[in-house]
Amino acid sequence: MLHINSLQINVHHDENDLKKKIAVTIGCNIDEIIDYKIIKRSVDARKKPDIYYSYSLDVNVSNEKKYLKKNKNLTTAKQVEYAYESIGAFEIEEVKRPVVVGFGPAGIFAAFLLAKKGLRPIVTERGECVEDREVTVNKFWEDGELNLESNVSFGEGGAGTFSDGKLNTLVKDTFGRNKYVLKTLVEYGAPQEIIYDNKPHIGTDLLTGIVKNIREEIKSLGGEIRFDTKLIDIENISENKKRIKFINTKTKKQESIVCENIILALGHSARDTFKLLKELGVYMEPKSFALGIRVSHSQHLIDVSQYGEREADFLSPAPYKLTFKSSLGRGVYSFCMCPGGFIVNASTESKRIAINGMSYHKRDSGEANSAIIVSVSEEDFEKFGKAFDPLMGINFQRALEERAFEMGKGRVPVQRLVDFLEGRESENFDINNLKIKGNTTIARVDRLFPKEIYESIKEAFSDFNRKIKGFINEDAYVAAIESRTSSPIRISRNESLEANFPGIYPCGEGAGYAGGIMSAAMDGLKVAEKIIDRFKE
Repeated sequence: MLHINSLQINVHHDENDLKKKIAVTIGCNIDEIIDYKIIKRSVDARKKPDIYYSYSLDVNVSNEKKYLKKNKNLTTAKQVEYAYESIGAFEIEEVKRPVVVGFGPAGIFAAFLLAKKGLRPIVTERGECVEDREVTVNKFWEDGELNLESNVSFGEGGAGTFSDGKLNTLVKDTFGRNKYVLKTLVEYGAPQEIIYDNKPHIGTDLLTGIVKNIREEIKSLGGEIRFDTKLIDIENISENKKRIKFINTKTKKQESIVCENIILALGHSARDTFKLLKELGVYMEPKSFALGIRVSHSQHLIDVSQYGEREADFLSPAPYKLTFKSSLGRGVYSFCMCPGGFIVNASTESKRIAINGMSYHKRDSGEANSAIIVSVSEEDFEKFGKAFDPLMGINFQRALEERAFEMGKGRVPVQRLVDFLEGRESENFDINNLKIKGNTTIARVDRLFPKEIYESIKEAFSDFNRKIKGFINEDAYVAAIESRTSSPIRISRNESLEANFPGIYPCGEGAGYAGGIMSAAMDGLKVAEKIIDRFKE
């Protein structure tokens, strides 16, 4: 097959237009094209008002060698196959069944691959199955009654289930893991276009069904999934065997499993589990992360800025990506931008507020929200723990989340953007129709952060307003606090991806090795591969 790296065509094209453009690019007749496959598609808006789709394609054409010689811009298509798809299944005894702790993206794909290879994993998840979890989360957004074990961060699907389902990643896919994850999601219900869109997205409403479908497949392959089951202890009973203790969060009944391999696919909010691991002697260290606010704008304002007036209503709701370096040396950037989305109360602990963003598949809320966050490091949270205490960052998060809770009197604190920047009360601010899931109240969000963080955010908004005209306006508002952007700890692991205790495999976002759905899922595959390799040996 031939590979075309960058084919540009007007956004209003149809399939026949695209085929004609492919033929012109190759220099062949249209009837010589046997078929083609879209590898990547993105919007090119650099020459507004003319907007183009930019395609990367693999094309099957008659007399391929002729056109490779004739056109130096063409190359032979390179197919990257995921190596572990072709490995056959194993038969194992009960004690060798791997245990996967956590059923977010990392845990799901680790368990999925293990189940495919006959290793019948036992999965434990502290939260509820996705059907029950959805009910619990919606109830929390309505009445504020927080379930500490099953919420926006804990439960089947992990935090990603209630944060839009964005699938873009900067991780290079030299092993085919990225494509394998995307193909698997499509196989179990995701839209086909996530395979090739530059910034693929599923949507919270579709993700719940997809997650359930993968769960049922794991079970059909001999895997076992235990919900409402929380890790409370790990003890060594011999050189290779461990006893893992759990508690059922609803019945309070304790149980244990003896096994050889444990995958710790923890989420970034599993603070009590991080504390347990520290007490057990699992080596961890504090890690830099970022925190800040969420800002919400009219989606139309963002669309016009990104695409121009002519195409703003035709193209899908536009995202944006902004970065800035403040005079104080802080990196400030947009994160987890949700076109046509909602700000959500994503709290996991009593008397602490944490927020996130999400969109449904259609992205039709009419508002665009994004986290605007500032990089923080050990220098910021050194007074919240002893030097090199792995929990220092968590303590720093908690201190600010407690302030946000007090500021909002238990509700999500909000403020007009212009008032946040000017440091004043938001008066005559109608908060009844804000696109926020959860109860809100007007508060002085500008007083929440240490001075360096607040001043860095203020400087960044001035710069962002130059990049997106009208970014600072009377209708935009902010909410706080966006504190769970990534894990504040990293669980150390060796070349075999094990912690300092053999047979314990930390992975995913909570362990400090991922920063989103895709990178977490890919890391889950990496760890599962290591366990599969042991069985191959």
